[in-house]
This record gives sequence, structure tokens and C-alpha cells, in this order.
Amino acid sequence: MNRKHFLSSFLAAGAALPAWSASATDVKAAPPPRIPDYLVTGDTIGITCPAGFITLKEIEPACRQIESWGFKIKIGDTVGKKDGSFGGTDAERAADLQQMLDDPSLKAILCARGGYGVVRIIDRLDFSGLSNYPKWVIGFSDITVLLCHIHRNVNMASIHSKMCNSFPDDWSKAEPIQIDSILSIRQALTGTPMQYPIVVNGRNKTGVAEGILVGGNLKTIETLSGSRSDIDTVGKILFVEDTGEYLYSIDRMFWHLERTGKLAGLQGLVVGGFKIKPDDPGEEFGRTLLDIVTDRIKPYNFPVCFDFPVGHQKNNFALKYGMPHRLTVTADKVTLEDIRS
Repeated sequence: MNRKHFLSSFLAAGAALPAWSASATDVKAAPPPRIPDYLVTGDTIGITCPAGFITLKEIEPACRQIESWGFKIKIGDTVGKKDGSFGGTDAERAADLQQMLDDPSLKAILCARGGYGVVRIIDRLDFSGLSNYPKWVIGFSDITVLLCHIHRNVNMASIHSKMCNSFPDDWSKAEPIQIDSILSIRQALTGTPMQYPIVVNGRNKTGVAEGILVGGNLKTIETLSGSRSDIDTVGKILFVEDTGEYLYSIDRMFWHLERTGKLAGLQGLVVGGFKIKPDDPGEEFGRTLLDIVTDRIKPYNFPVCFDFPVGHQKNNFALKYGMPHRLTVTADKVTLEDIRS
């Protein structure tokens, strides 16, 4: 083919293509998420360690509390196992989680703790068992890998929340905010309307947004980019949190969100807790978290909420991952509501 003719034809065809944009049609075309049955008294919750290790003694407070809610517990083979920092070898962790995904008697799977390790086993797992026997998968931090993967590949709702290692040894001595955030797990599991104690931040961006709620640990979301576990944020409400990162690293992660198109099609942004690592002396970044986020969202019109009670902190409330929500941000109030039909 004549090179000049080919190039002119190609350019003309390209010019005729519509510009990409996030539209209401795109959002409506997505199938509704599958929602596992809410739990009732007598249902069984499995506990497994797909990431870091934890002992049987360390999960006992969580087991006691969950049983007091009227649920039964099935403890996985990886609880008490240790391979370096992991809850058993990759093969052991994958096998334990796989067994629970395939188990029709389980109504939920609670990850015992985060740490690191899910990315090492995620591609070994077969999620057809979860699709055949829907159940709530629960966790946060490194478990973001699992929640993102389930959302993208199974289109099933899950729960982003505290795990076994966050339950207090002595419930009577726990702080009220810690108790409320743990009780929010039961609310999410039983279909009770969620309530979030959100403090209004003067840097919030007002507005109303509706969309599927996705997100999690920001660094983990960044590392999933381009993989089979990566999330599409078009038409959705994104929530993020992180811990132990320098401000320059957080800035880089928000630039990554922008450069990969994850901000362009958003309906709303929820910024949770960020435990920030102090700058090295003489290497001060010179910008706060609020500055970083505000700078990145300038081109967009979606509402933004800061200081949402989610993250590596005591006020880490359960969120129904992958389900439709409405985010309302006004000058004096912020609400996040589950709006499933």
C-alpha cells in the first residue's frame, strides 16, 4: 500500500473516532454486582491467613466476639502456620483459601490479618467456587488485592474492614470508636444500614455522587495496575487509605491514579486515613496530604471527602466493597449510603 495513502487514511479514521469519556451509558451498561446473602444466626464464618501469619491464641478474641453475634467459626489450616512472615507457604495459603472459597457451608471468609502475601497466590486461585457459592470475603490492607480481584473477575460484593488482629483482648477496656468500628462488621454482614461518623473537613469538595464503591490501600491499588486484578474506576466512587508512606510517595501514587485514567471517570473520591512517614531532615516534601489530593482533583468536578473513618487506625469502619453507594458532601455534613435496590 502507498505509505502516504495509508497514513492519510489512518489519520482520517482516527479523527472520526469519538473522544473517550465517562458517560452515564458506560455505567448503566455494567451488570449489577452479585450480593451474597446476608448472615443470620447459626451461619458459619471461615478464618484464614492468605497473607501474614497469626497464632490461634491471637485470633481468640475475634472468635469469641463473632460467636457472641450468633455465628459459628471454622478455623483454617493456615492459622498458626508460619513461613517467614507469611501464614504458611504460598501453596498452603492458596490451598486453605481455595477450600474456603469452594465450601458451600461458609457464608463469609474473614482474613485473619494483612501484612503481605496475597499477590503471591492470587493467580493460583479458582474463583468458580465463590461464584457458585457466594459468600462475603472480609479484610483490608494487603487483602485489597483479593477484594479488587473479586470485584473485577467475579463482580461480587465484599467487605473492606478490620480483621482478627484488630479485635481487643478485653472488650470492656476497648475505646468506644474501636468497638463501633468492629460492630460495623456485624452490621455489614447482616444487612443493617451502615452509619459512619464523618468529621467535616474544610477542604472537602461538595457535591453528590452515585456509583459502585471500590478502592482500598492506595499502594496496593498502584501495584495492581495492568494486572488481572486491576480495577476500573469509571463511573465509580473510589476510596483510598495508606500507612507508612512518605508524602512524596503519596504524591506519586496520586499522579499514577491520574496518568492511568483512574481519576478521569470518577463519580466521587473518599480519602481515608493516611499514616504518613516523617520526611527525612533536609528532604522535606513541602506539601501536605490535603495539598497533594487537592492539586490532583482540580480538573475534575466530582465530590471529595477527606478524613473518612477507614484505614490503618482504630476508626476503621466496614465498607461494602463493590456495591452501589451515594456520597453526599455539603459544607456541614458528609454521608455515604448503600443504595442497592
